[in-house]
Amino acid sequence: MNSPALSRSALDRAADKRRDESWLAAAWKTGRLLVIDAERRAAADDDGLLLVDTDGFDGERYFLGLDATGTAYWSGVGELPRRLGARPVTVRDVGAMLSDRDAGLYVTAVGLANWHETHPRCPRCGTATEPTAGGWVRRCPADGSDHFPRTDPAVIVLIHDGGDRCLLGRQPTWPRGRYSTLAGFVEPGESLEHAVVREIREESGVDVDDIVYRGSQPWPFPASLMLGFEARAVGGEAKVSDDELEDVRWFTRDDLRRGEPRLPPPASIAHWLIAGWLSRES
Repeated sequence: MNSPALSRSALDRAADKRRDESWLAAAWKTGRLLVIDAERRAAADDDGLLLVDTDGFDGERYFLGLDATGTAYWSGVGELPRRLGARPVTVRDVGAMLSDRDAGLYVTAVGLANWHETHPRCPRCGTATEPTAGGWVRRCPADGSDHFPRTDPAVIVLIHDGGDRCLLGRQPTWPRGRYSTLAGFVEPGESLEHAVVREIREESGVDVDDIVYRGSQPWPFPASLMLGFEARAVGGEAKVSDDELEDVRWFTRDDLRRGEPRLPPPASIAHWLIAGWLSRES
């Protein structure tokens, strides 16, 4: 089973270089830059993401890592670069079509930008913090505390009946006809397995067992790490049990092969979970 679309990367994150200001300054001068805008779009053409020289960029910059040749890659938020044939794209649009390098660059750039935008002040004293360590830390100048990017773990689950059916749900804001796997955030003091059981019961009224971990991928909307599972329904009646979904229902493999329902985009781990289950016989 292949990796989820956004769990791919081809760079060394080189965390040991992040606090070496002299090294970072030199790496910036010779590096390549991925610019994303306020809507978290990037510029891309048929060859992938549009990367540019760092000359002239004066915004906050975040060090993403090194490739096998030693080239440093950076990201920053600003006006998208222009080039003939390039167009604005989103992670959802192109995540599954990007190379391993570009997929890793884009999802990391969006995750860091979201964190910096939403965490500008020290949670201890309220002082405005300053980015350091190549953008991987925000430091409070008043109390000296360091603050690190936030990642919110969430479970996402392909529920099956042990045979030829899977249970999918629909949110009212989605495009017409789209259904997806069920998901929810892990709560403090809760294991992943307990989160699977609780979330599925809360959202669908179904009890599950035989929980199997399948894989994970970042989902920076704004800061999730999606932890993918399969689980078998062992009781309960499928019904909408909270206000997040407008419908839950069982679909067979034949339904899915006929294109019913409309599935989530290929960049999502939900699509990957469904495709993996569909590829296996009951």
